[in-house]
Amino acid sequence: MSHYVYVLECSDGTLYTGYTTDPERRVAEHDAGEGAKYTRGRTPVELVHVESYDSKSAAMSREHEIKTFSRRRKERLVADGASES
Repeated sequence: MSHYVYVLECSDGTLYTGYTTDPERRVAEHDAGEGAKYTRGRTPVELVHVESYDSKSAAMSREHEIKTFSRRRKERLVADGASES
């Protein structure tokens, strides 16, 4: 099973970072108002970045790391489309 870290752009222009095992399903949940509390009033959302990991712990660590990034650094991550360390 693969584990994913994803970044969404919300309708208000904010960026949301999360973890899932199924990015397509999770984005649909966010759009339906069933995702994170943060995204509920900010739909529709757009998937702008995804990273895949072999272990849940690696993905969760990366999710935490990205959540500490400044907005500018998250925007660079999305624009580059590659993992940053």
